[in-house]
Amino acid sequence: MYFSNKRGKKSTSDWKFYGKNVLIAIAIIIVIVISIIIWMRNYTHHGEEVEIPQITGLYVQEAEALLAGSDLTIDVIDSTYSRSVPLGTIVEQTPPAESHAKRGRTVYVVVNASAHRQVTLPEMHDISYRQAESMLKQLNLNVSEVLYEPSEYRDLVLDIRQGETSLEAGSKLTEGESVVLVVGQGKGTAIVTIPDIRGKKLAEVRGLLMEEHLTVGTIHYDEEVTEENKEQFMVYMQEPQSNSQVLEGTAVRLYLSLNPEKVVTADNQGDEEEFF
Repeated sequence: MYFSNKRGKKSTSDWKFYGKNVLIAIAIIIVIVISIIIWMRNYTHHGEEVEIPQITGLYVQEAEALLAGSDLTIDVIDSTYSRSVPLGTIVEQTPPAESHAKRGRTVYVVVNASAHRQVTLPEMHDISYRQAESMLKQLNLNVSEVLYEPSEYRDLVLDIRQGETSLEAGSKLTEGESVVLVVGQGKGTAIVTIPDIRGKKLAEVRGLLMEEHLTVGTIHYDEEVTEENKEQFMVYMQEPQSNSQVLEGTAVRLYLSLNPEKVVTADNQGDEEEFF
């Protein structure tokens, strides 16, 4: 009896079929891998770098236009203030100019403030001219002129002005502005009459005394002074009395109160002064 041996063995055509399928599968895998590599390179801009341009000194809008040409973006992360560079311009960038980065990278910048800062004028009456000048310099304020007027206290600041306007402590000024310092030069030789300043507030009193070439002397308050009430105190007594004849530069001692009923009349002011 004859038996065939083909039953348990694969024919040559079968091997060719399987081999062909394997080769096709390998080819598909290779194509997929190559496609992924190409896609990743395009997605990450692999190997594509651009030089970061110099954008410090430019305005943000100018920098945006310049960076867009290199497929870069800009992000303002902070601001500062400098008087040495134009307002609103870029003062710092990361990455730095002439370094290299991939397309699509963000350049982070620090921008100079777009407006001058406001500063608060401190109390400078009755301090030395040199000390006042130093304080103003620290605030980036300038002294445009120094005027000397008669005063018992030589070289002490009598007033701070802009034009004809006296500035009080707490006034807001823009950095770079100029002020005029009025400084004492000692008593003069002319005789002046002391005005009646009772019932008036301290800010007004300074101006009235300055007009007569007199200065504010020691100030006495009859109760505690706070931020809320300090502007409301008024003079209820003065030394020397109103209408007294004194030398230019004489200091007038002031007594202040929140109670308008304490304002004494010219007739009984002398009695009040004896009490003090």
